[in-house]
Amino acid sequence: MKGLNKDGVVILDFGSQYTQLIARRIREQNVYSEILPPETSLNKILNREPAAMILSGGPSSVYEKNAPKFDSQILKTDLPTLGICYGFHLLAQHQGGKIESTGKGEYGFAEISADDSTGLLEGISSPSRVWMSHGDRVSQIPDGWHTLAHSSNGVVAAISNEDQTIVATQFHPEVSHTAEGETILRNFLFKIADCVPKWTVRNFIQEQIEVIRKQVGDGKVLVGVSGGVDSTVVAALLHKAIGDRSTAVLIDHGLLRKEEAKNCTNALKDGLGVNIHCYNESKLFLSKLEGVVDPEKKREIIGNQFIYSFDRIANELGDISYLAQGTLYPDVIESGVSSGKTAHVIKSHHNVGGLPEDMQFKLIEPLRELFKDEVRSVGRELGLPRALIKRHPFPGPGLAVRIIGRVTKERINILQEADHVYMDILHEDGLYNEIWQAFAVLIPVQTVGVMGDQRTYESLLGLRAVTSTDGMTADWYRMPPETLTKISNRIVNSVRGINRVVYDITSKPPSTIEWE
Repeated sequence: MKGLNKDGVVILDFGSQYTQLIARRIREQNVYSEILPPETSLNKILNREPAAMILSGGPSSVYEKNAPKFDSQILKTDLPTLGICYGFHLLAQHQGGKIESTGKGEYGFAEISADDSTGLLEGISSPSRVWMSHGDRVSQIPDGWHTLAHSSNGVVAAISNEDQTIVATQFHPEVSHTAEGETILRNFLFKIADCVPKWTVRNFIQEQIEVIRKQVGDGKVLVGVSGGVDSTVVAALLHKAIGDRSTAVLIDHGLLRKEEAKNCTNALKDGLGVNIHCYNESKLFLSKLEGVVDPEKKREIIGNQFIYSFDRIANELGDISYLAQGTLYPDVIESGVSSGKTAHVIKSHHNVGGLPEDMQFKLIEPLRELFKDEVRSVGRELGLPRALIKRHPFPGPGLAVRIIGRVTKERINILQEADHVYMDILHEDGLYNEIWQAFAVLIPVQTVGVMGDQRTYESLLGLRAVTSTDGMTADWYRMPPETLTKISNRIVNSVRGINRVVYDITSKPPSTIEWE
């Protein structure tokens, strides 16, 4: 897709948890962006004819022996370049500046004051709130460079070369916590790099259709679906690309929400006309999970069994060698699978870190570079029903990672009933679409209660609801007290096995959205 590559942005991924967020922010400006490993040669970069390059952040220090390797020629090009955090240090060091670690960093919100309000920081307030996440700092800027901004803690926050064709920020303009980050990125894209805003969702869909057709050829594809927006969009893309040579399969692993397998199958078959088959594999999955409490082990077991089940089903259906699934970039990031393989593992996802090494399928993951809200935009462009597009995210391992500790049939039933009550009330009170993700968690703690003048000793249930745009950061939802009261009362009164309900008021970070 040379047309999309040209005049876009190449991002070298040094392992930051926010690298794909950079790409997302750029695509929001209708500018094509592509993430490449840090060791990508300058020639390969220039062959794409980009308008600019961005060096991402990362967990390493530039003076460490195991710092990511890269082609030093990228620092000698005239290509407009933005360095962020680690990229900031890299540019400063290789131009003769000095980086130091004082044992004190800046983490979280900070304020910066502009020393130069032209170019990169044009139109920015002074002071302006930004998001910092670094342990090292630039103690001496390179000769011939100048400081664009400094933080309230006295740290150099942004620098540039003489004509601002190469700029760098200590803070992260790509995260929503940086109040004027969008303006800063727009300044770089359009005032410094002269990028062309021609990337759209429609172009993305057409690109993926061409990629799928080229990858599959005359082959057949099994599409793993769950009824959620991600897998539904994948099924729609595959159908658009290769028609009846794609077959959707829903595996009921016994860990779905109440009646979800039936509802999802009917919605896909009757609502979208998707060729779908449903297989009940619940006994097999639950037998594999018996006695397992470690969340990473749960994800590994479920990921492996999904593949083995898909493999068996593919053989039953005929000669199918490709498996398509709805992997998103937050899954990839949290599983530590960055372009440069330098990101830290937060938690593995069953469809990323949990795949067996002896898997026979060739994977097709057309949404791997997208965030949830972007997937919803693709779904809208494909004409999917609004109810499917707005559905809250649901993890592939299902309730296994919402049942803390041992997974048993009894505990699954308890959580299914409680979660069903929770979702019903959110719809009743008109709150469901205000929330990015909501779910219940069964906690392996029993508490004393009084019900019907009798002592009870039953399970504790946690409720979680967050607002977000991309799943990388999230804030807990301020649930109306009257709704919380209704939820708690109805669950305790109607779900046998629960006598206490609590509400999670932790944001991401420091927590993840899911508990496991």
